[in-house]
Amino acid sequence: MQITLTIDDDALRLAQAFATLHRITLDLAISQLTRAGAEANIPHVSYTAALRGRFALLPIRDEVITPEHVSKLMQSDAS
Repeated sequence: MQITLTIDDDALRLAQAFATLHRITLDLAISQLTRAGAEANIPHVSYTAALRGRFALLPIRDEVITPEHVSKLMQSDAS
């Protein structure tokens, strides 16, 4: 089946690396990675942080970071 998709740059790089590593086509790599992700019991797979502009994208966490949390961390670093 053919379809046009818009894929985030970091996801494309991961799929390309997977395809190269396994010596398969990019479309087959994306299919395999999609199936593996759907079957996985983990919410996030760790990988090297991609850059968006000049900032690194961090992995998704369950914890919500609030201004109060940042303030406490800054105060503890100052000590």
